[in-house]
Amino acid sequence: MTKNHDLDLFVLGAGSGGVRAARVSAGMGARVAVCEDDRLGGTCVNRGCIPKKLYVYASHFHDEFEDAVAYGWSPVSPTFDWPTLVANKEKELGRLNGIYAGLLDGAGVETIRGRGTLVDAHTVRVGDETYTAKHILVATGGYPIVPDVEGREHAITSDQAFDLETLPERIVVVGGGYIAVEFAAIFNGLGVETSLLYRGEIPLRGFDMDVRTTVTEESRKKGIDVRLETNVTRIERAGDGFRATTTRGDVIEAGQVMYATGRAPNSRGMGLEEVGVELNRKGAVVVDDYSRSSVASIHAIGDVTDRLNLTPVAIHEAMCLAQTLFNDNPTKPDHREVATAVFCQPEVGTVGFTEEEARAEHGAVDIFRTRFRALRHTLTGRDEGTMMKLIVDRASDRVVGCHMAGAHAGEIIQGIAIAIKCRATKAQFDATIGIHPTSAEEFVTMREPVAEATREAAE
Repeated sequence: MTKNHDLDLFVLGAGSGGVRAARVSAGMGARVAVCEDDRLGGTCVNRGCIPKKLYVYASHFHDEFEDAVAYGWSPVSPTFDWPTLVANKEKELGRLNGIYAGLLDGAGVETIRGRGTLVDAHTVRVGDETYTAKHILVATGGYPIVPDVEGREHAITSDQAFDLETLPERIVVVGGGYIAVEFAAIFNGLGVETSLLYRGEIPLRGFDMDVRTTVTEESRKKGIDVRLETNVTRIERAGDGFRATTTRGDVIEAGQVMYATGRAPNSRGMGLEEVGVELNRKGAVVVDDYSRSSVASIHAIGDVTDRLNLTPVAIHEAMCLAQTLFNDNPTKPDHREVATAVFCQPEVGTVGFTEEEARAEHGAVDIFRTRFRALRHTLTGRDEGTMMKLIVDRASDRVVGCHMAGAHAGEIIQGIAIAIKCRATKAQFDATIGIHPTSAEEFVTMREPVAEATREAAE
């Protein structure tokens, strides 16, 4: 390390990626500091993955109470208390923030409270203090954006949705990505009359089409008012709530209007461009295969790079960067075949190519797909479908995509992701004995490809 540098690594942002990079680098002997002007843990812990999953659990109980009757439990008429959920969530987030602080302290990382800005390629200012470092890491994540619609100041985003003072009787969720469909399912499950407005033809763009159609159909079965090819043109106050006017001329009155129409990299006002760091048109830090920016001493990981915006990916990028900088082991992050889940109802789990991507990449593919009602609902009578799908490269017999919409999809796909990462073939799937009775066994019992898909692939 050059002697006139205070530190080996200065990290801007104490989210999942920044904390992991700081801890691992310190464990390799580097002198590390991290600055944060909000709670430790970043979006995932405070305004994303963790509170969202807690609220997803809460939203499931309505159906659980109803379904229990079919299994011999006496009917109950439970009531839901929103302030209790919010308070318990806050208690858990406080616990997690304490854990993050302890992990950083235990690793010997200096935690600095405040917003960091770059002075030059090796200097960061936080408040009235400046710090120099051989390497600087930008791990500042992203933030939700609201389009320039009339009355946008009346809308909330996912940042506010977890902490509303009262639960509205009706809500309009605008957007068609995973955040939009998740929050629509959460509010619907908590008894809120929910409308989901999406400007496109079908939600979850980028996911496999069978997943998209299944989620849309099942969401409507759940009672969500899904309106496609519809957008909001104006939001205005209406008594204690709001009135949203749509592109179709409809007017929807609701207690809240929530936008989940995308996120932007949190790179503004940090001095990045002033010191020569290249940003793309969305404001993301442009990095090479080793997470290095256009300025050799400045690196970036996670959502601020807008590569693959998932918490485990940011953590993976952090581990690779620490290896590259402080363990003499240049390591590229691997963004291929990353599994992910969408915690809507039904839950989605997916890994590998979509059918469209697989056809473009491999040409001839075989599609194995099944739709069924889970055993649980043979007694409840609930009209809830499950969809499972395998995509196989015909030339190599390798399974190159796996998709599921149904209960526990995320848990199931995590295991399948290992097989796909190991380049498992359909023959190996077929040779695996299933666990009966489970939904997951369907992934090793689908024997015949979908006829129409076979014909399409052959053309």
